[in-house]
This record gives sequence, C-alpha cells and structure tokens, in this order.
Amino acid sequence: MSIGNAIRKRRKTLGLTLQTLAQQVDTDSGNLSRIERGVQGVSETMLRRLCTALDCTPAFLYSQSEAASAPAAQTSTQIQLQRPQEFVRWFRSAAPYIHAFGGRTFVIAFGGEVVDDGQFVALSHDLNLLASLEVRLVLVHGSRPQIESRLKKNRIETHMVDGLRVTDDEAMQAVKEANGAVRVEIEALLSMGLVNSPMAGSDIRVASGNFVTAKPLGVLNGVDLQHTGTVRRVDASGIQKRLDDGELVLLSPMGYSPTGEVFNLTLEDVAVNAAIALDADKLIFLIDTQGVHNARGELLREMTAHKAENLLRHIKEKGDQNITEDEKYFLPAAIKASDNGVARTHLISRHVDGAILQELFTHDGIGTMVTEEPLEAMRQAEIGDVGGILQLIEPLETEGVLVRRGRERLEMEISHFHVMEHDGRIIGCAALYPFPQQKTAELACMAVHPGFRRGGRGDRLLKYCEQEAKESGLQSIFVLTTRTEHWFLERGFVEKDVSSLPPQRQNLYNLQRRSKVFWKQI
Repeated sequence: MSIGNAIRKRRKTLGLTLQTLAQQVDTDSGNLSRIERGVQGVSETMLRRLCTALDCTPAFLYSQSEAASAPAAQTSTQIQLQRPQEFVRWFRSAAPYIHAFGGRTFVIAFGGEVVDDGQFVALSHDLNLLASLEVRLVLVHGSRPQIESRLKKNRIETHMVDGLRVTDDEAMQAVKEANGAVRVEIEALLSMGLVNSPMAGSDIRVASGNFVTAKPLGVLNGVDLQHTGTVRRVDASGIQKRLDDGELVLLSPMGYSPTGEVFNLTLEDVAVNAAIALDADKLIFLIDTQGVHNARGELLREMTAHKAENLLRHIKEKGDQNITEDEKYFLPAAIKASDNGVARTHLISRHVDGAILQELFTHDGIGTMVTEEPLEAMRQAEIGDVGGILQLIEPLETEGVLVRRGRERLEMEISHFHVMEHDGRIIGCAALYPFPQQKTAELACMAVHPGFRRGGRGDRLLKYCEQEAKESGLQSIFVLTTRTEHWFLERGFVEKDVSSLPPQRQNLYNLQRRSKVFWKQI
C-alpha cells in the first residue's frame, strides 16, 4: 500500500468525503484524489495538514503502508527461497558494487526523526553490512524533534528565521541535552551484537569529538541568531585517522569555536562540509520523501547539479506545490556538494526499510542521485568493451534482428564500434564501417539495452554516429535491416535498391536474409 492509499483508508475510516478533507487541508479535491491514487507526490507540509485533519501522525500513515506491503514482502522472500537461482543472480549482480565500494568514504546524514521513530535499529543493520564491506562511514545525525520536545517540556519559546532556529542561552541548553541523548542512543544501537540478528559478530567502534569548528551566523534579516552558527572548518585529518583505524565517525550538528563557544548547526551544513573536506565518494541524505520530484510529481531518479539548479530556479520563479520542505533544504545541499567535488549525492526515503542498500546495490536505485556530470556518455569502443557489447547484441542475434558476430570477429572490428555508457555500464552500441571512395559508411550492429530504450537514447546514438561520419569527411550513411525499417524511415532514411550499395558491400550481401537497404544524406 502506498502512502496515498493509507491516506484514503484513514479518510474512509473517519467517514470523510474527498471534498470535505480537501476543504480541511485547503487544497483542490482533484489534487487530493491524485495523491490518494499515488499519481502525485505529497509534500511534507501537505502531509502534516492531512495528519491534523485525519487525527494521526505521519509515522502512523507510513506504518500502515508498510504493514500492508509486509505480506507481499514475505511472499517475495518465499519466492526467492523457492528459486535460489534468482537470489544467486541478484547477488552476482551486486558484485560490481561490492568491489567498487570497498575503501570508499560515505557520509550518511539523517534527521533525529530516524532515532525518534525507532528506524535507526534497521538502519544500524545496513550500516553494519556496509562496514563489513570495508566502507568508511561517517554519520551525521540531526536532533530537531528531540530539541523541540525539550523546549516544549521546559516551556521555552523560540522562533525560526528562514528555517534556522534562533538559539538563545536557554535553547542552547536544550540543544546540548538533545544532541547528547541522540548520540548516546546511536552509539548504544551500534554496539549491539545479539546472536541470530543482523548485528551478530559485528565489531563497530564509534568515534565522535570536536571535529567541527564553527562560527556564529550573526544577524539575519534583522534578527540576531545568537548561538546558531555555520561550519567554519572540518578536521578532515582527524576524521581520516579514525577511519584508518576502522572506526565509524559520528558527527552531531554542533560546532565549537577557538574561544570555547558552542554553536547550534544544521544537519545539512555539517554533512556537506564533512563530505567536501573528506573528499567523500558519496553523500547520502535520508529524508521524508522518496527523493526529488518534477513539476508533475514524478520521481527523478538522477539529475545533474545544473539540472537541479534549473529546477530550483523554476520553483522560485513560478512556484511549485509539489516541492517538499526536505527537497528545499537538501537539494541546495546536494548542489553545493557536487560543485565542490563530491561525486554523488543521494536523496532517499527514511521510511523504506533497507533504502540505503536498495539505492547502493541496485542499478536503478530507489531515490534521487545528484551528480556533477551526466551519467551517460558516448565514446569510441575499446577492447575491454567486448564483453558488454556481446551481452547487448547476443539476444538480438538469437532473434535474427542482427547478424551473428563471434567474439573473435568483434575483437578484430572493435575500432569500428561506438558505445553508450550509463554509470560505467554499456547500454548501447553501434558500428560504422566506412567506404572512403564512395564517401559513405554502413551503420551496423545498432542496439540499446531493453531497460534503457525510452528517453530517446536510440536517437542520440544515431546522431552521434552521424556526427562521427561527418567529421570523417563522409557524406552519407546506409543501413541494412530486416525488422526496423520504420524506425529508420521516421528518421530521414530513404529505401533504395541493393544495387545502390558500394561494390564491396554488394559482394557481401546475404541473399538469404534479404535485408532492405536505407540511405541518409548527412
């Protein structure tokens, strides 16, 4: 069950109509209907309004959606046990990631809600797995709900300025207490080693300390933020020494000054600056939503920092009801990290059990990944690409779509091939066989992985090959095909007779396949 279905179920339980609930949360009934059907994402602000109207908490709604999906998860587990080959296939598919992550540095940041809602127990199991794979881990925790609880208990009133708390002396005492309590709770959970549990045999040593130097933010919009500060410097060498000793480093959202003052910092400020200082390979934020959504409410699996900047600019200029508070906070943080050398920043849901493992060890991931450069690129093929190309074309050769090529022939002709890569994986290929005297080339063995055939990748691969041919001084390209004639006709190719082929190619024409010939001027 999705969060939308959980909202619908709760509304039905209370006997509320769609229109009544829409009025109570100040939204259009059409938008609410789309949220319930899972077509449109729900922002954090809207979720809080809905919870107030439905007399429940966000955690309750998420627990309802997780409980409904539990039987399906059990069924999935049973299927895997009944079909061990599927498990073996999945485990093997994770092997490249396991090899790639060993010795890498990951900074993982999460709000105090993860501890408050009891989600850190499951998270600790995943962290233990990563540590066993020799991933160097730096955790950055938040403490906002714990601070709020102490302020409320002591009847201390504070206010916010642009999302930042004004931290006076009384509030600072609550900040210290809250961060200390959260840190102790995390250290306790990471120390577990119960038999017959995912933590069995674990040996995680946690290091924390005054690794973050901070300075006061000062006056913002005419308001003195007092003990609220910003990161000045992160002791990267001190943290690296702890990581070299096999320890997990835990950072709290607090910083210290050379004068002995303590400052209240934001989670994202500490996490981003730590990732930059450590030259981390990954920065991972666990947030309330699935990731980043576009204007239509669709989850964006990956985006460049430039694209993220354009999205935020669009939101600022035109407004967007689908943007959540978490996206407003963490997307700028992801952009800053990317601009300062952090290779990848991931925004994933804290409400999905095993979200980190799903994001890291599956090709599609589960949230949004922000990168400095696009993950896809096209280039000249190399001899090391032969295996990847064969995986692409062998199914098409079996179906008779492509002419069969053996490994030896492919290795001999690899200089004619071009490949499309996605995150280091070959997802497309094409070959250009030039005929210089006729100033033309044959486009052959063009293929795109079935999982990547949407998004115009075939068109981009064709355009790339056309450009390569043009830069080589050729004036046209031709293709022989038995199954995809309409695709090429729609892209400007014209059907011609076999006699139009260069004489050398006519001699190699396979009369049994009876391929059709299509030409295009470039």
